[in-house]
Amino acid sequence: MKQNFVIENASNQDIPALINLLVILFGIEADFQADAEKQKEGLSQLINHPENGVIKLAKNEKRKVIGMISAQLVISTAQGSPSAWIEDMVIEEAYRGDGVGKALLDEALIWSKNKGATRAQLLVDTENTSALGYYAHLGWEITQLQAHKIFL
Repeated sequence: MKQNFVIENASNQDIPALINLLVILFGIEADFQADAEKQKEGLSQLINHPENGVIKLAKNEKRKVIGMISAQLVISTAQGSPSAWIEDMVIEEAYRGDGVGKALLDEALIWSKNKGATRAQLLVDTENTSALGYYAHLGWEITQLQAHKIFL
């Protein structure tokens, strides 16, 4: 059964619900651990600096947050323009397959394009086969690049 939902920009009052979604996401991604204080700080920074990034969220007919995605801008020397990093894509399990993820992704890409981005990229946990298949289905290409990290 198709669920009804709306997509909107996140506000500070949505942060507790967004933290709950990040707990789900970080339970899937081996590289990250849920830490409510860190997530609250990161979410606040994104929400309070809309010139640099956005959090789009989906709410069901009862106004409950059921999904989220974030987009942030970086400058791409390869493109000679802004590029968008897409992160934190997570949908509550009961709403997966209802078009919520695609709607969130589309809104994040529209925001990115409106901010001048000419490319978007995202990272996917290599063992999250459902996400890998999902992005491939939507036309996202695998690159030859490999992500590396170091904590500062």
